[in-house]
Amino acid sequence: MYRIRIVDASDDDVADALSDLHQSTFLDSAAMPQFELGAWWLAYHGDDAVAFAGVVPSTHVRNGGYFSRVGVLQRHWGRGLQRRLMRVAEASGRRIGWDSIVSDTTDNPISANNFIQAGYRLFEPEAPWAWAHTLYWRKWLR
Repeated sequence: MYRIRIVDASDDDVADALSDLHQSTFLDSAAMPQFELGAWWLAYHGDDAVAFAGVVPSTHVRNGGYFSRVGVLQRHWGRGLQRRLMRVAEASGRRIGWDSIVSDTTDNPISANNFIQAGYRLFEPEAPWAWAHTLYWRKWLR
């Protein structure tokens, strides 16, 4: 059984758990996020943090959020944790009053499929913010 909790990233233990999970899931393929920005969630299996997600106000779309990271330890793949984390962030975005949440994937078909299953659709931003072969995703919250 997994529990998902919103966390306070200013807490040293939480910040350490987020950093450790980021390093374990992204290795050196992505810069460490600024955990003090936005909202962050941890998924626990027992007492162990096994997945995380963060969403920040988007600088890419008006009145929306941006999934800055979603990561799941490999031994916990296949249990729907990424989609569950996406749902809690979407609920938070709805409470805030955001119109949509956007994100991107690069060379990650598993995450791309999770975005599709969670109701996200490909879109072409006015100003692409990542690599030439990046896929951009948006889900309308209203």
